[in-house]
Amino acid sequence: MAVLVALAACLVGPGTTTAQAAVPASPAVTYTNPIAEKRADPHIFKHTDGYYYFTATVPEYDRIVLRRATTIQGLKTAPETTIWTKHASGVMGAHIWAPEIHFIDGKWYVYFAAGATNDIWAIRMYVLEGTGANPLTATWAEKGQIRTTWESFSLDATTFVVNGVRYLSWAQRNPAENNNTSLFIAKMANPWTIQGTAAEISQPTLSWETVGFKVNEGPAVIQHGGKVFMSYSASATDANYCLGLLTASASADLTNPASWSKGSQPVFKSSDATSQYGPGHNSFTVSEDGKSDILVYHDRSYKDISGDPLNDPNRRTRVQKLYWKADGTPDFGIPVADGITPQRLSSYNFPDRFVRHWEFRAKIEANVSPLADSQFRVVPGLAGSGTVSLESANFPGYYLRHKNYEVWLEKNDGSTQFASDATFHRRAGLSDSAGVSYESYNASGRYLRHYEYLLYVQTPSTATDRADATFYGQ
Repeated sequence: MAVLVALAACLVGPGTTTAQAAVPASPAVTYTNPIAEKRADPHIFKHTDGYYYFTATVPEYDRIVLRRATTIQGLKTAPETTIWTKHASGVMGAHIWAPEIHFIDGKWYVYFAAGATNDIWAIRMYVLEGTGANPLTATWAEKGQIRTTWESFSLDATTFVVNGVRYLSWAQRNPAENNNTSLFIAKMANPWTIQGTAAEISQPTLSWETVGFKVNEGPAVIQHGGKVFMSYSASATDANYCLGLLTASASADLTNPASWSKGSQPVFKSSDATSQYGPGHNSFTVSEDGKSDILVYHDRSYKDISGDPLNDPNRRTRVQKLYWKADGTPDFGIPVADGITPQRLSSYNFPDRFVRHWEFRAKIEANVSPLADSQFRVVPGLAGSGTVSLESANFPGYYLRHKNYEVWLEKNDGSTQFASDATFHRRAGLSDSAGVSYESYNASGRYLRHYEYLLYVQTPSTATDRADATFYGQ
């Protein structure tokens, strides 16, 4: 009997008594990439003054720049200010790399790496302190080098607070290891001084961490659900560059290497499908409404590089939404194509299910993997102005279209028929005006809806039909 009841529920779809979804806690946000050309190792910090502050490595490796804007997209056109220039001689005279900006105890701090004029590879970590409300016009003072266990190649300092304790994490060459850099962590006595002995929490040992160079670098921290997640970059700075992930409990001793576990596979890597190569050296920020976590990173739009990748100036800053799996771990997805970033569409009456493609058939499903199967770019309609089309994130050029009123993901063949079938009018949600419904462009009155979890274009006539045809952008 239980089986028959369950089967009947599937056949008729959700009843009118089915609990509806609340408006998502993390609604869709979209940006247009890239955010900044020729800006690598990007760091975006959202301050309490309503501004986003952006800094990054410039290809000349000779200065530290800042931009600010009230929106992430606004950083693209925001004027840029040079707040510090490399020394003419001695330390801090070469290879000015990977600045990060933080606001700590009422002052601004910029962490960066630099070589020396007499040894450009004597890379060490340094700190600037800024006094003033606006760091673009602040008075900056050099606080000197961050001293660690060894006087060796070190870079990519980042700072963060967990349970009221401030930490520094960075990459450094351990003289006892046969690699380029490992990751370290220590508590901080003040914003330019570590406290106690640094702990090594990761070294490059996996195959994807050791292509070209044996590298763990560029740590970045985000906290979620009682966990501390540290992303980091691995391998050479060409198309092999990728992100790995370390995880620890927020209640653990973060200076104990045993508190950290490393994922066995990269969480973010090059994508031939979207023409994004070498994504890495990331940071995290939050959306303008504070409801979405945003991944900030650099990559290139081509795979083949002439000569040393360090001499190639075309790494550019990009952003996209970071999603969270049901188990509380981050899902980075893929580096999305240039242009507008994609979003996900969750079902109004099955809030844990998202529109996705599976063997090119469109359906709704929970716990979608890979994430990009459930990401679509809402682009101008193929058939006319004032309409939209839904382009696959991981199959650029493929769109949701109806065929015999079934919805499939297919490649645009350039025909008028395809354009019409893949075009929709975006309407307020039929069951909730805060949601969205998609009316077929060439089958007026028919809407994109799910039935038995598969997607069709049908005419909604009941409350259940309207619920099935309502979605939320996430």
